[in-house]
Amino acid sequence: MYGPMWKLGVDMTMLGFEAQTVIGMRLAKIALGGPAAMAEAHLMVSEKVLAAGETAMQIATGKSPGHVVHGYRRKVRANTRRLSKG
Repeated sequence: MYGPMWKLGVDMTMLGFEAQTVIGMRLAKIALGGPAAMAEAHLMVSEKVLAAGETAMQIATGKSPGHVVHGYRRKVRANTRRLSKG
């Protein structure tokens, strides 16, 4: 009934919601300060740089937007699990 563009739109919307959850959890952790906050800030920056490079490579090799979004969602879910544990 719905085509691939519909699925991509839904996946991108979900990525936005999921990313906001991670941003909130990261900000809370960073606001506490200390070594854990510094480690989280460094991890956040390094993840962003790595993800940007991976995305550029995927696009350059012809991967679909859906493939790129799926990869980002997987990483965001991993961060959600990690940050939820403590």
